Amino acid sequence: MTFADLRSDTLTKPTPQMLAAMLAAEVGDDVFGEDPTVARLEAETARILGKEAAMFVPSGTMANQIAIQLHTRPGDTVLAEDGAHILRFEAGAAAALAGVQIECLPREAQLADDALRATFRPESLHTSATSLLVIENTHNVGGGRVLSAAAMQRSGATAKALGMAVHCDGARLWNAAVALGCSEAELVARCDTVAVCLSKGLGAPVGSILAGSSAHITRARKLRKRAGGGMRQAGYLAAAGLYALEHHRARLADDHKAASLMATKLRNAASDGYPLEVNYPDPGTNMVYVKLHHGSALDHERALANRGVRMIAMGGGWLRAVFYLGVDAAAAELAVAAVIALAAKK
Repeated sequence: MTFADLRSDTLTKPTPQMLAAMLAAEVGDDVFGEDPTVARLEAETARILGKEAAMFVPSGTMANQIAIQLHTRPGDTVLAEDGAHILRFEAGAAAALAGVQIECLPREAQLADDALRATFRPESLHTSATSLLVIENTHNVGGGRVLSAAAMQRSGATAKALGMAVHCDGARLWNAAVALGCSEAELVARCDTVAVCLSKGLGAPVGSILAGSSAHITRARKLRKRAGGGMRQAGYLAAAGLYALEHHRARLADDHKAASLMATKLRNAASDGYPLEVNYPDPGTNMVYVKLHHGSALDHERALANRGVRMIAMGGGWLRAVFYLGVDAAAAELAVAAVIALAAKK
């Protein structure tokens, strides 16, 4: 049986060329600040993102949570969109580690000025300060939805006018930049800090980067140490990130093409009467969300796996397919056939 594992772009594996770069890496003790490959990765990522400094961390969750601690005090409120990763997929870390509460804006509002102003609350005797806006771009639960540079700059400016700091959860910012045909730096120009992932679409085995001002990153290193995120000869991992930044960013367009193919064919099937719907935003990236009009998403997840296609139930009846280095248009065709066959069994 032919298989297509579309559960997540975290399933990427290093290419032979990336492995060779890892083996050739010059390393040192990064906790002492002596790993030259980590230093190069941090400097290059900061340059790409248009920030003064950057720090290598083991995971995107750690990068986001350090950023939240940088910008808030216990008891503060953090604004994010409905379904935000910091709320749904980080094990309650914002409350447990930073002592903050998260208030969600509806995704359809697209972080519009009126939505931000209506939700913001200044500190008072009875209310906690709304001190941070977190913008997720692309938005995972939003089907890989992209926010444009103009939208990010507008919402960032509004947040700052209200007295909030701005953090971008840019785990898939690389995909957003490719989809929009702009630079990552343009997208995060109004953000105080930004977290980007190296181990999703870029294909590195481990790691994320937190970037921001020199002052923020200096303090972030203390918070990373406190969280147990200091790594020693991390240059072997950093070398994979450097290779990915140079060789794997442009190829994300291939993943978007495969996802678009799947979305188009399933939308055509829906038009032909198959009981399903598709969430694939415009512009689209590497994710396709599919909902069948019968049965449960968990049952559909198992049934698709029996047909050689692995997708993941994301709640609300939706199944998610993600394209990445190692899966291509053939995987999209296989997934389309499996979903249509399942839909036909209503």
